[in-house]
Amino acid sequence: MMCSVLQIYLGGLTLVLSYDDLSLNKDATQSHTYTGSSSMYNARNAVDRNLITCMRTNNVGPNSPEKTVWWKVDLGWVYSIYSVTILFRNYNGHESRQRGRFAGFSIFVSNTGDKQGATLCYKDGPQLPPLNFTTTCPEYGRYVIFYNERLDGVIYPDGYQLANAYTELCEVIVECCQNSIVYGSNCDKPCPINCKDNMCHIQLGNCFACKPGWTGNSCITKCMEGWYGSNCSQLCEGHCRSGTPCNHVTGLCDVGCEDGWYGIHCSKPCEGHCRDNIICNHVTGQCDGGCDAGWTGYFCNKECDVGEYGFDCVNTCSGHCFGDSPCNKQTGHCERGCKVGYINSDCGTKCPSGNFGMDCKKSCPGHCLNNETCDHVSGLCLNGCHDGYIGKYCNISCQEGYYGKNCSMVCHPNCTTCRNTDGFCTCGAGWIGPNCSLECVWSYGGHCQYPCSRHCINQTCDRFNGSCLLGYSSEYMYCESVDSQQFPTTLTISIAGFTVSLVINIIVISAIMLRRRKKSFNWNNIQYCLRTTFKTEKNNTEEEEPHYQELKERRNENNYQNLT
Repeated sequence: MMCSVLQIYLGGLTLVLSYDDLSLNKDATQSHTYTGSSSMYNARNAVDRNLITCMRTNNVGPNSPEKTVWWKVDLGWVYSIYSVTILFRNYNGHESRQRGRFAGFSIFVSNTGDKQGATLCYKDGPQLPPLNFTTTCPEYGRYVIFYNERLDGVIYPDGYQLANAYTELCEVIVECCQNSIVYGSNCDKPCPINCKDNMCHIQLGNCFACKPGWTGNSCITKCMEGWYGSNCSQLCEGHCRSGTPCNHVTGLCDVGCEDGWYGIHCSKPCEGHCRDNIICNHVTGQCDGGCDAGWTGYFCNKECDVGEYGFDCVNTCSGHCFGDSPCNKQTGHCERGCKVGYINSDCGTKCPSGNFGMDCKKSCPGHCLNNETCDHVSGLCLNGCHDGYIGKYCNISCQEGYYGKNCSMVCHPNCTTCRNTDGFCTCGAGWIGPNCSLECVWSYGGHCQYPCSRHCINQTCDRFNGSCLLGYSSEYMYCESVDSQQFPTTLTISIAGFTVSLVINIIVISAIMLRRRKKSFNWNNIQYCLRTTFKTEKNNTEEEEPHYQELKERRNENNYQNLT
């Protein structure tokens, strides 16, 4: 009797169906199988189109360890589904019990095979369902899932079978169009072209969802200006060139980004400092021409580290800025000035030779050893002082009586002055030589510059004042007496003629008187004395010039040595 009913049902179903049966002989699985022969009750029995064979699970309910049951079929692809038909096993005289076991079931459509996240197509209750059940299910998916439960503590409607609630599905028929991009009872109408995945309602042809950029039941309306994407739900964020709207599908700026913006949607501002104020790349945001002075990094948005400056921060600061302040990251200049001993805007130049100190305004004393320049910072002579100078700046001459390195040498006591550098002396009266250690011979005065008088016996005189130590020669006594008058040479010459005339007259008169007095006086001596006097005056006049010349040369020599 049951077989006859099922055959009649399937025959009638065939007459009215114009959709494709896509569940036939497809892969099917279930949560658990009735204890016994698994081949008799496995999940594939529900899709073999043999009404005699059915799948069967263990019972669920309060007295069973199982509380839920599921069965599912994999259609093999995502299809737009029209209906689901389930034929539940019936036993003669037990239809009410079978309907109570069947009651409360749900049908889900899924793309993953998992009930979580699946679309509920149908939920039974509270009335008991017929054993041959059909419902339209205009969804799209790959898996159709049957689910039922008998949970502890839940109060179910009258007629629900709680004990021995077995699930027995003899056939599950999923109807849809074989071609997923068509709809209609004959599966001959194409879905609108802007339907997402080209799938639409199998009866009405409405799109389940639109492709990005389109809206409306048939997805033929563009997004409003300023909106784009799926369901036109995304606001254009970019800054398109000339204020043009973004693409309604992609959100991109078809005409490019406004200056100063980049990215696929022109939504990112150029953050960097590009060289010469060039705009960053509209795609990458990078500075194609490099970073401006003082900046570095992938986007030229990172300042130079302390101690670096210039384009892409490739230059190093001098390190001589005042107070160790950092140099300007763009120019490298020391904006607070330089440390002591350095000049120029970047403080990278030492003081020029001969200068030191702040802004190099101080001059070196100039007495460093070997004529070296002083330290450009402190002004000190780092390797010591030139002979004749002491002090940290080598600007203090040796005190009187000392000379040489570190003023450690003592001047000779015969020096009136001693040169601080090498000890060269200016000799006192009676001394001569480099250190005034030699006594004057036949001379006297400082550096023995004056010859002893030729009228001194043996031409020997006091080396200090020139006085004749042994006296005058006897033959020059009278002449020396005349010389002692110390007439000026020029006066003697002027009155020479007058003197000669006067002397002759005196001689004549004296001769007469002397004869009368009978005094003996050697006329030859007087005559010789006169000749000698005139000769001496003449020689003194002739010799005086070279003597002065010698003095002049010696004084010049001393002046030169004092200067050096």
